[in-house]
Amino acid sequence: MSNPVIAEVVRGPIVESRHRGAYAVMAADGSLVASAGDIEAPVYPRSAIKAFQAMAAIAAGAADRFGFVPEEIALMCSSHNGEPRHVAVAQSMLAKCGLGPESCECGAHWPMCEQATLDLARSGHEPGPIHNNCSGKHAGMLALALTLGADPRGYTTPDHPVQRAVAQVLGDLCDCDMAAAPRAIDGCSVPTWAIPLRALALGFARLASGEGLSAIRRAAACRILAAVRAHPFMVAGTGRFCTALMGKVPRAFVKTGAEGVYCACVPHAGLGLALKCDDGASRAAEAATAAVLAGLDVWSETERTALAGFTRRCQYNRNHFEVGAVRAVAL
Repeated sequence: MSNPVIAEVVRGPIVESRHRGAYAVMAADGSLVASAGDIEAPVYPRSAIKAFQAMAAIAAGAADRFGFVPEEIALMCSSHNGEPRHVAVAQSMLAKCGLGPESCECGAHWPMCEQATLDLARSGHEPGPIHNNCSGKHAGMLALALTLGADPRGYTTPDHPVQRAVAQVLGDLCDCDMAAAPRAIDGCSVPTWAIPLRALALGFARLASGEGLSAIRRAAACRILAAVRAHPFMVAGTGRFCTALMGKVPRAFVKTGAEGVYCACVPHAGLGLALKCDDGASRAAEAATAAVLAGLDVWSETERTALAGFTRRCQYNRNHFEVGAVRAVAL
């Protein structure tokens, strides 16, 4: 099955390139609200499901045991820029657990924010695990390990109690047999399981609505959604799509993955969305995600207008001349 074009790049009077992909919008009762393309093929959601990984920790009592505040819960769900506030919050989480950055098994990379990278380099310091965009998630996983009474070392391995707990949440919310799902290693060294877009969207609909969740998981979902709504900066950062969209439309939750994956939910409507751009282009996935959300009949006119503003992003050359745009394609 050939997936449809979901976004295109225009330059001058012509379309310069096209991006194909697929998406599914689901309600928590399992009904398909909208879709395009192949939504049954398994895809790696990567970082798009960090809210589910956070749910495993919160439902087990880790956030309460270590006194994590909403800003820290939001960082657990983030792929952050490594800006000073992100780093400070991750450090706070680890300190509450009695651990240091060296306990994080995510590896190190320079901050995703160019200014933060320049500032760090000018200070004469090298990046550490705390600057990794996944450090908030890893601090949460370390807290989960301690709460479970497990050795925090090796918490990224598939058979560790932490990853078994994560797999249980994923399987339950998405109605997937995780033992049969293709599994690989994510960029931050934790397992990543391939799940169809239909199932991912169902999981996000359940996150949004609480339908079908235990009381403990429903409470965890409410805490997660309240945290990211209150602190959208922690989910990504300056200049990032997730933070910008949630800042404009607080009733939406959107989360980037990698390789052109985006997941989202609409808590007040109980809907979940999962989208994948075939060629892995985030620029296309962002425009298409905004367009799919804007097309749902669940928003105020102000919200719909704000969402529509994210469906087209201008492209500029080195002289800052506008030369074209990335835009979603109506499906």
